Amino acid sequence: MKLSLKPHHLKRYKDIAMLFLKYGTSDLAKEFAAEKVPDAEKILPEAAGQSKPEELADDLEKMGPTFIKFGQLLSSRPDLLPEPYLKALSRLQDKVKPFPYSEVEQIVASELGVRISKAFSFFDEKHLAAASLGQVHLAALRDGRAVVVKVQRPEIRQQIAADFEVLEEIASFFDEHTEIGRRYRFGKLLAEFKSTLLQELDYQREANNLATLAKNLEQFPNIRVPLPVMDYSSRHVLTMDFIEGAKITALSPLVRLELKGDALAEEFFQAYLKQVLVDGFFHADPHPGNIFLTPDGQLALLDLGMTGRLSTGMQENLLRLLLAVSEGNGDEAVKIVLRISETGSDFKEVEFRKQANDFISEQRDQTLKHQNLGQSLLLMSRAAAETGLYVPTELTILGKTLLQLEQVGKILSPEFNPDASVRRNVAEILRRRMLKAGSPSSIFGSIIEMKDFIGGLPERVNKVLDAAGNAGLEVNVRTPDAKHLLNGFEKIANRVTTGILLAALIVGAALMMRISSSFQIFGYPGIAMICFLIALGGSGWLVISILLKDWRDKRKQKDD
Repeated sequence: MKLSLKPHHLKRYKDIAMLFLKYGTSDLAKEFAAEKVPDAEKILPEAAGQSKPEELADDLEKMGPTFIKFGQLLSSRPDLLPEPYLKALSRLQDKVKPFPYSEVEQIVASELGVRISKAFSFFDEKHLAAASLGQVHLAALRDGRAVVVKVQRPEIRQQIAADFEVLEEIASFFDEHTEIGRRYRFGKLLAEFKSTLLQELDYQREANNLATLAKNLEQFPNIRVPLPVMDYSSRHVLTMDFIEGAKITALSPLVRLELKGDALAEEFFQAYLKQVLVDGFFHADPHPGNIFLTPDGQLALLDLGMTGRLSTGMQENLLRLLLAVSEGNGDEAVKIVLRISETGSDFKEVEFRKQANDFISEQRDQTLKHQNLGQSLLLMSRAAAETGLYVPTELTILGKTLLQLEQVGKILSPEFNPDASVRRNVAEILRRRMLKAGSPSSIFGSIIEMKDFIGGLPERVNKVLDAAGNAGLEVNVRTPDAKHLLNGFEKIANRVTTGILLAALIVGAALMMRISSSFQIFGYPGIAMICFLIALGGSGWLVISILLKDWRDKRKQKDD
């Protein structure tokens, strides 16, 4: 179980190994740490598995942007970490050390092809906020329009690429040699995390996301999305409208009292349900640090680097799943998850059904204040992984998004209940989906598909008829337990055939009764009586065998 070490990766391996040693409790984690850190036990003789949660956030921050983002991801996953760690890691969402203004100036000039003083009438040297991938500065365009400029951290792409080389090798190590690795598919999870992170590094893509989301949410008067300034944006620099406000996590008690929290939380949740279940494009990172409250009582959605997209089929399945979970219908929820997931060779369906039904029942029995729809989806994902079922990534992303939405909703209105909101808005969601399906583009698309189908139908029919005429038509039918099924059909056919033969003997005996014969039994024609007695005995045997078979089946079912 040795990992191949590259010289320039040695320090990073040691950093990760130290994390395993400080926070890991399994023997494998300690074995991995001992292999990568010389004299590891002498360095931290008392620390193994006993470090405080706050130290994990500090350690991840010291290791750089990749691990800060990893910590941010973990901070919204209660299915993976206990509450103290979630709370400690949540500070990584918006409290990251900035980089010098001199580097900001150099990056902006290089990306926009013009000096800051030429492009902007004002550019604040002090950062407005610092995040893991970049930092934001307040500025103004030449026409006086207030904007914010997000600048990507220097050389961050190279650093992330080097980190992922190490992480991919470690993930492969665990996937190949550990049961937990095979269960959770760390390599696949890491690939998805890498794809998401690389998308966040493309600020041009984020600018397009801002424009798309702003258009999709036009009908919600209390939800705002800053519009990008395309001429002042590139892959590493993003310029967008400045929206004045404060983070909802920093609202004073007085502001909370004056806020119309119930209506705002409901509209906020409606906007996200539309994003997920109607548009199929949604802001996938709505943690409280990304939500601002404006002076006029509106909510502003910031940082659209992380988004999600859903196909029409997945939207329909997730809508059914949300309704099933919100209503406490565990059987229906399990059925939907099984339909959209991939089963492993060792899938334990009975155990998965039990776990899923247990926590959905607990969810149903909770008071309104403690119900948690997003956490239920994440717990279902964890139960699936533990039992050998591989759920689609969209389910985990939706669970994480809903969990963050619920956090925002509870800040705005402590009594907000997302489950009830789903049930209240399902009719409107279905109406919007119908309108979307009835749009001119959808109708024309269906017409084109119908035209293609009708146009290709004669050719398909000719192929089928040619195959049939040349004895080349084959029909393959796959049925589960085919052997038992065929045996059952054979028994039915035998009973039917026996019944027909017995009926024929009775009819034949009745007809021969009219034919006089010197050979008689009980004063009746002998041949006719023999046929009748055979039919009588056969009928009795058939009835008794049927009754015995039914009795044995019932007894067997009772014993099972």
